[in-house]
Amino acid sequence: MEFPAPAAPDETSLRLGRLARLRASMKDFDLPAVVLHDPHNVRYATGARNMIPFLLRNPARYVFVPQEGPVVLFEFEGCEHLEKDNPAIDEIRNAKTVSYVARGPLMADTAKAWARDIAGLMQLHCPGERRLGLERIDAGAVECLRDAGFEIHDAQAPVERARAIKTPEEIICSKRSVACVMAGEWKLRAAIRSGISENELWSVLHSHVIANDADYIETRLLNSGERTNPWFQETGTRVLEAGDLIAHDTDVVGPHGYYADFSRSFLCGDGPPSATQKTLYRLAYEQVHHNMALIKAGRSFREITEAAWVIPEAYYKRRYYLLMHGTGLTGEYPYIVQGADYDGGVNYDGIIEPNMVLSVESYIGHEDGGEGVKLEQQVLVTEQGIEVMSDFPFEAAFLSGEI
Repeated sequence: MEFPAPAAPDETSLRLGRLARLRASMKDFDLPAVVLHDPHNVRYATGARNMIPFLLRNPARYVFVPQEGPVVLFEFEGCEHLEKDNPAIDEIRNAKTVSYVARGPLMADTAKAWARDIAGLMQLHCPGERRLGLERIDAGAVECLRDAGFEIHDAQAPVERARAIKTPEEIICSKRSVACVMAGEWKLRAAIRSGISENELWSVLHSHVIANDADYIETRLLNSGERTNPWFQETGTRVLEAGDLIAHDTDVVGPHGYYADFSRSFLCGDGPPSATQKTLYRLAYEQVHHNMALIKAGRSFREITEAAWVIPEAYYKRRYYLLMHGTGLTGEYPYIVQGADYDGGVNYDGIIEPNMVLSVESYIGHEDGGEGVKLEQQVLVTEQGIEVMSDFPFEAAFLSGEI
């Protein structure tokens, strides 16, 4: 099956467009400069891609972004050549890794040296400014900057709010990533058979997306049989049998670094699904499509929560923890929660805006056990409504005929 994708975007426009959005958001939050360590945020600000899974656990690469002035990438030692022609980066220096693994008993001195670098850039490019946004850095390094007179703020807020609204080039990237992953999902579906393990089946998607320039798959959410309930059981060694449900969430950081996040559930073998399997699937299908229809530019998160599909009582205990979430370089702002969770301390309100990309979630599994169904759609918010990005087909056998 073909899953067409748009032509690749202009890389310079992609990088400079995101940088401009970030700087505008920094201005909204009154932050003259930020230092970003999260490798996805480094990529958002600059387009620079390098060892992302490694850097999720090692603070060995970061970027200094002022509202105005040169962007300075502190690159992992030996990798300086990777971004030498990047139009979003003005200077490249060697990074100082403030972690015990890298520096051991020298960590305190490294933190001081790291802070001196950042303080020097602030004095050079943001003279007289004391407000600085940071994320994901050792507490000792933060204290060094405070001792130098800087007022430290969380950089996550301006970055997440910038990322939530996609530039035209980002929308192209997202569509290309989803198309790639749908092609891999089609191969995965075709590989379903009795005797294959969950791990082997999951690897079909992994092989396809990596061959097509994806970064990685961030979860292991492919389960079969009664391992589909409750959800969030990691892919394992269980061997599929005829009649099993297979539930799968893609969670791929795909081509261009953009997240493709949709879910499908399948049946192993050529037999018809059982009445119970049809019921689970149809409930999940109904939930996803009801909640997708609520998405409209200008509508508040709370309005969506209050109008969301009502989960039948027997399935409520094992509900998915979100109605929908933002999708960009990874899962991101906003999170829109179930009604019972809204006033439980995990909620916040906001407004749906054009050019947000959202993934709409459903998991249906009975509280007494048995199998479960996971479905999810990725959509683009437009001025007129939504555009479905993950148009991978649903399973007609579950939706047709009587139960």
